[in-house]
Amino acid sequence: MRGVTPKPGPIERGGVARSFDTHARTYDKLVGSNPGYHEHLRLTTKRMGLPDRGAGLRLLDVGCGTGASTAALLDAAPEAEITAVDASHEMLAQAQRKTWPRTVRFVHGNAENLAMSGIVGPFDGILAAYLLRNLVHRDAALRQFHRLLRPGAPIALHEYSVRDSLRSRVVWTTVCWGVIIPMARVRAGSTDLYRYLWRSALQFDGVAELKKRLASAGFEDIRVQTVPGWQQHIVHTFLGRRPADPAGVAPSVAEVTVDPDAPTPAEGIDVTRPPS
Repeated sequence: MRGVTPKPGPIERGGVARSFDTHARTYDKLVGSNPGYHEHLRLTTKRMGLPDRGAGLRLLDVGCGTGASTAALLDAAPEAEITAVDASHEMLAQAQRKTWPRTVRFVHGNAENLAMSGIVGPFDGILAAYLLRNLVHRDAALRQFHRLLRPGAPIALHEYSVRDSLRSRVVWTTVCWGVIIPMARVRAGSTDLYRYLWRSALQFDGVAELKKRLASAGFEDIRVQTVPGWQQHIVHTFLGRRPADPAGVAPSVAEVTVDPDAPTPAEGIDVTRPPS
């Protein structure tokens, strides 16, 4: 089996966004081959507990890619106003070719400096799917997301986290080198982005560390839930919210709730020590 301490590759040296530009045309076909990919995104957006079909809410999808996470957010809140941001021109181009209601808009921008793209709050919820792992200044990005949220509003990070579990690292490596990377070679003609995916997930925060990051950025009510299927204890929903303001004004989203059909209990599950 391949080692679990991989060295940085050309994507880390040359820029993640440029590699996504290169792979944008084949990206949807590859991720669509992953059982549960879209279902898991919808599960995370349901766990955000957005009320009233999103009526009157402003939501932000950071790192929207080709729009899979945007579609999941729209599914959970079809009446919300959604701003979707990504650093890759070509991934955004793929997203914009799809059919969207007028309440959804796409913006090219750097997730670490959203103000430069005219993205200002307050937002009633933020989704960041498969994003934080790709950022250089992760803590600064989380603090920025905190500032952009309305008091009491939720954030959901949908992300790989395998560092705390030997079993998860073994399953992840086996699937990457046995299925994902060979499939990329056939369908995309290149494996660089998907070898980076393997490396970056192994090197990213464990569940406990990411919970600490969220708390340090000012979020409260931090909860973690995993997903069903082969990615259980590999992909997680990290939920938190910006504290309500001291004056006690009721926030637009008062509670972070979860899907009753989720594979973990309604109160969430502490996965700081997942099975190994």
